[in-house]
Amino acid sequence: MKDFKPTEYELECVATGRRFEDSGWMLEDKMCSTPSLVRAVYAQKQLHLGDESLGLYKFADWLPVWRMLSGSAAPVTYRSEGLAKTLGLSNLWITFSGWNPSRGALMSTCSFKETEAFSVCGRIPEGEQRVLVVASAGNTARAFARVCSENGIPLLLCVPADNLDALWFQEPVNQCVKLIATERGSDYFDAIHLSGLVLKSRRFFNEGGAKNVARRDGMGTTFLSAVTTIGQIPDHYFQAVGSGTGAIAAWEANLRFLEDGRFGDKKCRLAVSQNAPFVPMFDAWRVDSRMMLPYEDSYARRDAEIIDAKVLSNRRPPWGLAGGLYDALKDTGGDVMVATNAQARRAAAQFIDTEGVDIHPAAAVATASLVRAVAEGRVGKDDLVMLNVTGGGERLLKSSLAKELFYLQPEHIFSTEATAEEVVEAVEKLSF
Repeated sequence: MKDFKPTEYELECVATGRRFEDSGWMLEDKMCSTPSLVRAVYAQKQLHLGDESLGLYKFADWLPVWRMLSGSAAPVTYRSEGLAKTLGLSNLWITFSGWNPSRGALMSTCSFKETEAFSVCGRIPEGEQRVLVVASAGNTARAFARVCSENGIPLLLCVPADNLDALWFQEPVNQCVKLIATERGSDYFDAIHLSGLVLKSRRFFNEGGAKNVARRDGMGTTFLSAVTTIGQIPDHYFQAVGSGTGAIAAWEANLRFLEDGRFGDKKCRLAVSQNAPFVPMFDAWRVDSRMMLPYEDSYARRDAEIIDAKVLSNRRPPWGLAGGLYDALKDTGGDVMVATNAQARRAAAQFIDTEGVDIHPAAAVATASLVRAVAEGRVGKDDLVMLNVTGGGERLLKSSLAKELFYLQPEHIFSTEATAEEVVEAVEKLSF
């Protein structure tokens, strides 16, 4: 979109408040001596929505992007009737990121990870010669692969081999996208470690995860969708978390709406949930620890294997650093909840019965936590509630396709004991 004017913003270190120019792919404040996220501070203090034809970029006022890419879709927020009636809630709103054309939801990867990918890749300056590196448990990889494939952006994905079935596509993936994997029995943390080894080569650059303001603000469009549709800031926000980046993004968007001034003056209470038995953030929260508690590798891998929502298995989330999830929960009076596989499966069945579309396991974990919160009286029947359904409609989409899906295959599968030299030698031979 050649007429697009890059969004005006500067970066701010959460720990110190120092503001500085985003002079490149900046993921942190080099002058800050303590672990801290940086935030984008936008010149446009009030959010003005662009045309619906812009997809995700209708929120460009609050996205740190230099260009718009083709093919994006925005999250869709609607007032629930079916699930709301079942739960006895009068003011439940669902923000749906996935595939459900009857609601106007048109994310063809069926995941809100598209919001990250279009924002992050929109932050990459044209002419960048290095290859972007993204570690993922599955959905993020599928989203980035689609966006980079369709827009000709070189990309290297790092994914656990046990999660490769998540890399399905409706069309063959462009050769500018390559995949490497960690061996069977490994988890998301192992994929992150592998990406770190890749980055020993100057040919590649790090997407940055939660440290990337474009990733967080892209995910924050779910909250932007909810507030601008409802007309006010919700009382409660429910989402399942692996890293917690989406919840941090919602909190940051809430703070921007307070400055905007048109949508109320409250801070939405974050209710984030994990899939038992993989619950490291819940364990830290219940003892009020800013530091993550020890989690032995073998136990973490075992627990990650057990849970249905594999995308929630991050062992090193942005928890205790300044501006991280711990701070977000404290500032909003939030809580960390837990749902078992069985509870999430029941919630998924309840959602499709009441709302008419399938949802991903992570979204089912969030829904299960909402069900529990209502039952325990944590949510009042007239409270304004936002349920962030971070993925859904996959079965609906696949059932509508008249052709076979394509699966991206790894160029190499590495042992968790692979050295940096072995990894760099292999990836530098890849052609993008």
